[in-house]
Amino acid sequence: MKSVRLDPALESKLREAAKLEGVTESALIRQAIEQRCDTILSNRADLRLADVIGKVDLGGGVAERTGEAFTELLRDREATIQEVEGVPVAVPR
Repeated sequence: MKSVRLDPALESKLREAAKLEGVTESALIRQAIEQRCDTILSNRADLRLADVIGKVDLGGGVAERTGEAFTELLRDREATIQEVEGVPVAVPR
């Protein structure tokens, strides 16, 4: 069970809407929550793409050495900074 606090204006809207629909306020709240949750959950990319995720073969190996590539990039950047500024900087190898 959950409870929510509504400001007076929203509580008045809820009361009026439930009356017009011929349902209880609780039923209207449950319907609204279910619709909103369905909308949010249906927009998940992993669910929309579930039928293709893991099905495409890109040849592999692309992400296998990202750590090494990033380390190389940092080393190159530090070396460039040293050359430009003439400041000795210890670059881990």
